[in-house]
Order: sequence, then C-alpha cells, then structure tokens
Amino acid sequence: MALKMEHFAQHDFLTGLPNRMLLTERLSQAIGLANRHRKQVALLFLDLDFFKNINDSLGHAVGDQLLQSVANRLSANVRATDTVCRQGGDEFVILLAEIERPEDAALIAEKLLAAFVAPHLVGGQEIHVTLSIGISVFPDDGNTVDTVMQNADTAMYHAKSDGRNNYQFFRSDMNTRAVRRLLVESSLRRALKQEEFLVHYQPQFELVSGRITGVEALIRWQDPDLGLIPPGPFIPVAEECGLIVPIGRWVLREACRQTQAWLDSGLPAVPVAVNISAVEFRHKEFLAGVSDILRETGLAPGYLELELTESILMHDVESSIAELDALKAMGVKLAVDDFGTGYSSLSYLKKFPIDILKIDQSFVRDIAIDADDATIVSAVIGMGRNLNLRVIAEGVETQDQFAFLRTRQCPEGQGYLFSQPLLADDFGRLLVAGKKPLPK
Repeated sequence: MALKMEHFAQHDFLTGLPNRMLLTERLSQAIGLANRHRKQVALLFLDLDFFKNINDSLGHAVGDQLLQSVANRLSANVRATDTVCRQGGDEFVILLAEIERPEDAALIAEKLLAAFVAPHLVGGQEIHVTLSIGISVFPDDGNTVDTVMQNADTAMYHAKSDGRNNYQFFRSDMNTRAVRRLLVESSLRRALKQEEFLVHYQPQFELVSGRITGVEALIRWQDPDLGLIPPGPFIPVAEECGLIVPIGRWVLREACRQTQAWLDSGLPAVPVAVNISAVEFRHKEFLAGVSDILRETGLAPGYLELELTESILMHDVESSIAELDALKAMGVKLAVDDFGTGYSSLSYLKKFPIDILKIDQSFVRDIAIDADDATIVSAVIGMGRNLNLRVIAEGVETQDQFAFLRTRQCPEGQGYLFSQPLLADDFGRLLVAGKKPLPK
C-alpha cells in the first residue's frame, strides 16, 4: 500500500508518466552523476501548439485522450535511459540523463518533431498537433536543477515565438527577452483594464470610381510611456498568453459600436472588417460572442466582415466549414485574408461560404516588376470574378501598383497610396464625402 501511495505521489494520474516531483529528483541525481563523470545533461521542455484550441473546440474528454496519445508517442521515441515527464497541462519535459554533446539533444528533438507529423487518432477522428521544444544543457546553461529547468522553459517560449513546431537551444540573451516579454504581458493586462487600446480605420476604395466600399478596423495601443504602438510588437505576446481573446473581443465590439454610431448620425456607413486570430476563431464562445456583440451594439450583421487567414481555415476544414456556415446564418460577411500565402486547396475554397478575397500585400508589393507576383495577382482577380467574390488588393502604396491593378480590373484596393489608417472622427469626415479622388 505504501509503495502504491508513493507511486501515485510521483506519477501523473492521467498519463502514468513521472510528474514534476519525480523529475526534479531524477534531474538532481543526473546532475550529480554528470558532475562526477564530466558528462552533460540535457532537458527538453515541450509544449503542444494550440492545445487550448483543441480543448475548447472538441472538449476536455478529447483533450485528455490526446494528452495520453502524446505521452505514448513521446515515450516511444526516446531512449530507455531517458525520463519523459508530464509537467502539467499540455507541458511535458524529457530528461536526457547523459549526453556527450548538445547535438545529441538536437537529434532527439528532431526525431520528436518528425514523430508528430502523423496525426493522433482520438475518438475516431484524426487530430494534428505539433511541438515547441526548448533545450537547456547542464552545465553550460546552469548548474542547479531550478536554473536548468527555467532556462529550458525560456527556450521553449522562444520556439513558440519563432513560429512553433521547432526546437530552440537556450541562449543567455533569451533571459533578457523573456523578462521583456513578461513586461509586455503585464502591460497588456493593464492596457485592457485601463482601456488604452484604440481602433484606427483604413478605408477600402473602388479602383474605378474612388467610392468607399468598406473599412478595416486596426488595433493600436496608446501606451502612457511609449506612445502609439502598432500591433506587430504586442499581438504575438497576446496570442501566447491568452489575452488575444479579450483583446479581439474588445476590437470587435468597438468596431461594431463605432459603425452603428456612424449610422445613427446619418452617415453613409460601409461594412467594417475585423481580423480574427486562430485562437479566437477556435474559442468555444466565439460564435456566441459575435452574436452578443451584434445584439449589444444594434449593428445589422451585413455591416460586419470577419477576416480569417487561409491557414486558420485549412487547419481543421470540417470544423471551419461548420463555424463559417453558422456565421453566414447570422448574416455576417466573410473574407479570406492574406490570400495566396497559405496552402489553400481550390476545391475547399469553393466549400467555404466566403464573400471576399484579399490579395496579400506581399504579392502586391512587386507586381510591377516581378512576373510571378503579377501572374498570381491576375489569377486571383480572375478567380474572384468567376466565383462572384469581392476582391480587395492590400498594401497598395505606389502609382505603378495601382496602374497594374486597374489595368487587370481589380475591383477594390486599400493601402497608403489611397489613405493611411484614420481615427474614427477623420474617417467619419471621409464618409460624408462618400468617395475620394484616386491617383490618375
């Protein structure tokens, strides 16, 4: 009985793997042995990418079964002398008790990434999940249990911020960046509470007439010390720490509230487009949240456009179709953002009930000088016309780009050549005119 109690105290109930207590004990022993034999010890800190999305959309029972499948696959792909531990949640740690050189840890990490290419079969459905792996090595990255573990954790966060589905070795400069990231996270929490965010509005124009056809809502952060901050530096941190859901909800509500305010004041308001991240789209309360915001603000659904990237939609096609159908049933318009940059299949594109294709600015940038980009842009314009979709070219900044798009009969465009993102009052004044003279 005592042995059984000891086993339960040292092992994770769900997966049967050693828990943090047993790992700490084994890591301490491994460091002691490595010290005496002048060997090295490596610690791999693993986190499942977007596991929360799976839990939220498919439920905790499926999430638990996936964690068990992950535990089995990890154990099957390490050496008998290694320890696979479940740290908690969707975090796992692997102790490589004796290695000759850091490259040995890299080989294990590469083997694990390759092993997770195949889907997990859970409850009769295939679930794809990838790993972000941080590696720290004793004694180079620390000579205590706590330091080695903390540095592996820090390296894992850098694997996430580097695009996920990769591994990173700890580097000393990472601690500085980790502190900075924590500072940004705490500042974002304050910003939400103290309403430091605001929305700028970038108009979209018909390229023949100059008529305003829509507007994109773009978040900005008015930090009391640093001033106005664009989304690039803080949105990735918000996604990592889970703040993207309340921040995204705030942007959606504010864009809807402002559009209804323009309508109430008698202005000829146009549909407002709001970007939706993968984390928001897969959140279990996303659909209810959109419905609630439309009801609260009184905005007719036809005035709201939700922009989603190809990669979000293709991550789980069947789930995406169901979600999009529900949004369409509400009367909301749907746009595929950054079109052409993902891995879309045209057969699936026909299944998605979308209204708008947005040509990514990476293609628009060189259309006047790069034949491949010119061909892609022309093809998207033609495809949109054949599928009866609105097509909007993003990032139009030069006269040459504009001339090319108008020659190819691209219906709409947005970009700094026409207008930078505007404060709500400035865009309201533009709405009074209803159109703007475009470059000749």
